[in-house]
Amino acid sequence: MAFLANLFGKKKKQETAEQEVERAEATALPETPAQPAEEPAASVAEPKEAPEAQEKPAPDDAGEPSAEEPLAPEEQKKEKKSFWARVKAGILKTKNAIFGGIDNLLKHFVRVDEDLLEELEELLISADVGVNTTEQIIDELRARIKDGRLKEKEQITAVLREILEGLIGEGEELKLTTKPSVILVIGVNGVGKTTAIGKISNRLRKSGKKVIVAAADTFRAAAIDQLAVWCERAKVPLVHQNEGSDPAAVVFDACHAAKNQNADVLIIDTAGRLHNKTNLMNELAKINRVIDRELPGVARENLLVLDATTGQNAILQAKEFRNAAALTGLILNKMDGTAKGGIVLAIRQELGIPVKFIGVGEKIDDMQEFDEKEFIKALFD
Repeated sequence: MAFLANLFGKKKKQETAEQEVERAEATALPETPAQPAEEPAASVAEPKEAPEAQEKPAPDDAGEPSAEEPLAPEEQKKEKKSFWARVKAGILKTKNAIFGGIDNLLKHFVRVDEDLLEELEELLISADVGVNTTEQIIDELRARIKDGRLKEKEQITAVLREILEGLIGEGEELKLTTKPSVILVIGVNGVGKTTAIGKISNRLRKSGKKVIVAAADTFRAAAIDQLAVWCERAKVPLVHQNEGSDPAAVVFDACHAAKNQNADVLIIDTAGRLHNKTNLMNELAKINRVIDRELPGVARENLLVLDATTGQNAILQAKEFRNAAALTGLILNKMDGTAKGGIVLAIRQELGIPVKFIGVGEKIDDMQEFDEKEFIKALFD
């Protein structure tokens, strides 16, 4: 009889993931953090596996050497200095495109006049500073010429640096004020969303925070496997289900795992479906409902991952996603492979959304919090 009762219970759990998410009391995680590994893996057709079997903690997540967590302040400074040295080398293409072009311009002009400003305007637009942002820069230069503050062509670079520093504004740190806090990561396929999650997880773990990642991109083939690899590198646990599962069901499991394991940060991967905005908005709205219900009042960051090499297309993507989610910041990837680094300025001015992380490579440490002063310094020095 007990066998029949168990069998009947398992069949009842094969309802749709949406029904199970909405019936939280029927699927809540037990307070025990894990169950035996022999839990049946025959959940391919089930919207919800046994939650404990879904979590893939890194082999040494619970007992890492204390020397690695967190990094000492001196090591953090050394790592940051090394990173921005790579940024400086990485955005050399942008620097040459803008300032190399300015140097050539100045050779052909005797004084600062309207013709020089027109040439400079074309140069800035070609570096993807953006039409609107470029107009602001040129208007400011024109105003300084009229009031006598800009007389010699040799002053152009110094004045331009001053203007760009004002336009880019101050950077903003992640707001992780509750325990747990939630970081929702969105972006189209191919922009480096999975690698960004791995790198940010690694940075947060090394700063002493306990991180859990949720693989809620169940739409794209191999997305879960790729994220599992990066979570293993970052030494953080992963909550996942099978490909094709309801993303909100994964988030439901992850919210409970974050509470039960006393995590500091829950990072949620999502599917990027710009080709179908209705699906995207519905999916994000459903995920948000689950987070609001299971983790009420939690601090939230909605970060959009963009590929810097796409230039103005990145702004178009940001505008589309902004309509579907309340974006709090951007992750700008592949800054080392483009001559269009001016996109940082365009995004800030046209969207008013701060860049919170910048990536310059494929290694686990090739991402840092965006530092506007270091960025401008890398462009000019």
